[in-house]
Amino acid sequence: MTHREAYPAAKVTWVKAPTRSAEADNRPVADLVAKVLADVKAHGDAAVARYGAEFDKSDLTVFEVTQAQREAAVANLDPQTRKDTEFAITNVRRFAQAQLATILPLDVEPLPGVFMGHRVIPIERVGCYVPGGRFPLLSAPIMTIVPAKVAGVKEVIACLPPNAHEAMVAGCHLSGADRIFRIGGAQAIAAMAYGTETVPAVMKIMGPGNAFVNEAKRQVFGPVGIDQLAGPSEIYVLADETGDAEMLATDLLAQAEHDVRTRVGLITTSKALAEAVVAEVEKQLATLSTAHVAAPAWADYGEVAVCEDEAAMIAYSDFIAAEHLQVHTSDPHGLAAKLTNYGSLFIGELASVVYSDKCSGTNHTLPTMAAGRYTGGLWVGAYVKIATHQWLTEEGVKQVAPPAARQAASEGLEGHRRAAQLRLDRMQVRG
Repeated sequence: MTHREAYPAAKVTWVKAPTRSAEADNRPVADLVAKVLADVKAHGDAAVARYGAEFDKSDLTVFEVTQAQREAAVANLDPQTRKDTEFAITNVRRFAQAQLATILPLDVEPLPGVFMGHRVIPIERVGCYVPGGRFPLLSAPIMTIVPAKVAGVKEVIACLPPNAHEAMVAGCHLSGADRIFRIGGAQAIAAMAYGTETVPAVMKIMGPGNAFVNEAKRQVFGPVGIDQLAGPSEIYVLADETGDAEMLATDLLAQAEHDVRTRVGLITTSKALAEAVVAEVEKQLATLSTAHVAAPAWADYGEVAVCEDEAAMIAYSDFIAAEHLQVHTSDPHGLAAKLTNYGSLFIGELASVVYSDKCSGTNHTLPTMAAGRYTGGLWVGAYVKIATHQWLTEEGVKQVAPPAARQAASEGLEGHRRAAQLRLDRMQVRG
């Protein structure tokens, strides 16, 4: 079911509607992924090598990238590419540090003699999946590895497909990965989740990937944590009559070239702008070198919706809960303050998603498929645990023991009642 079919469209009409649903187009990969996970869990590196040969045409039997290979990858980077990569690392690190500064330990005394609080504890070891994809996405390792090191994670394991560009290895190294393995797909998730002879088991797995990676993360979740389940990339733009058709079309196509299943959309109060953007997209596709990817995405998943007024535009946007949401209106900050469901917000026409994708500092690993209704994107807080504690004085026991014992008794939990009452009884015996 497409958004057009699912949404009560009393105040929304479509100049261009999506013809396919990304949710329905997910390939039936669950059974294959389950087989890969079980095989790697049982046979370790041998299974990883076998699936690497089958899926990635890899002949690797030693998966870890050596220190010499890491250093060579960095040395082989184009000097300007290295500078740009380090610029992005600095910005992501700076923003993650600012976020971490807002996560503080807590100690309070809400009742006399009852002390409680929490500690901020970094996860001991995390795994970062770095996708290979159609292009070498040099920002991908930065977004998962740098926040981990800022959070204080002791060991960061990075996995990337065997055929990933050497610059991706350099990106993992410069971002601070402790160990790097050339393992891709569901077998990489299995290796990090269960551990093999060479890959250590991690506590949490971060990073986006294809449908197989996503399904593998879903299946290993429980004993192993995951950041989120990521679908194809998404961009929506909210615009009124002041929107610039050329700029809007350019930004939409910038995301459409990610994948043929990318969802791109314009939600506007101006039918004239809607029609102009559709025309401009077609015009730009004629000269776009990545049109072989962007054109199918636009044809199948592209959406241009016209809303009756600003309230209807906000309501439809919050229903979509887009991964990336740009605001191009006469009062972008005013409209932005009224929005609640999105992965990351880009306020005003100067704030392009591309800047965040690459180097501005906010994390580009974001919720898709309407998950923005209940969560934000990857951030430094995903790499720490907020673990509570408490301790009591005798005065505190006097405060909480009687109601705890009474509640346990009313529930028929005699063991609970005894545990609640014991300390109080002993205090009374002591006088």
